[in-house]
Amino acid sequence: MKTWVKILCIALLVYTIVGGFLLEVPRLNIVNESIRALYFHVPMWFGMIALFTVSLVYSILYLNKPAFKRDAFAVEFVHAGIVLNILGLTTGMIWANYTWGSPWHGDPKQNGAAIALLIYLAYFVLRGSIENEDQKARLSAVYNIFAYAAMIPLLFIIPRMTSSMHPGNGGNPGFNSYDLDSRMRLVFYPAVIGWTLLGVWIAILRVRVRFISEKLLNLEHD
Repeated sequence: MKTWVKILCIALLVYTIVGGFLLEVPRLNIVNESIRALYFHVPMWFGMIALFTVSLVYSILYLNKPAFKRDAFAVEFVHAGIVLNILGLTTGMIWANYTWGSPWHGDPKQNGAAIALLIYLAYFVLRGSIENEDQKARLSAVYNIFAYAAMIPLLFIIPRMTSSMHPGNGGNPGFNSYDLDSRMRLVFYPAVIGWTLLGVWIAILRVRVRFISEKLLNLEHD
């Protein structure tokens, strides 16, 4: 990951934190100042989807032409995606506590996010249960495809078809339609880029560690 990208990532996250707490936001009933969580909670989900999508692509590429590098990228982008998933769930629970009255309401989107997290955690359980490296990589690549296919309806389809308190789901208007004005966009869009780049940075660092570990293992065998 190039130096300027890292600097951009840090700058965007600092801007998100400073701007997110200092810039004026729309005054809405119930939501009030808690709407500032939009700069953290939602961008984390955007970043998570991006990371899982990259992992999906590498899994497909691995099935087409097996290579250690492709498997490593698939695994570590799932790792980074899970980090943003957990952060997204945590910030969502904090936001829900102030707007809905408790951290967990059994909302379809909350449940879907939690189930998606368990599905992706099972990805690592699968990898840990297989000793043969080639078989491990191939089976986990197939599982990764199904995990992604399961995540999409859990987060984007089922909540829209059922009663959900999340904006844009269950008949509720989305934020964009009534309160994501120009002031909030100045922070929201940079936040999406910043959190996504942070996830990519984490994934690439883990990939490098995996490469080093593989080289050391090969030297021991030699």
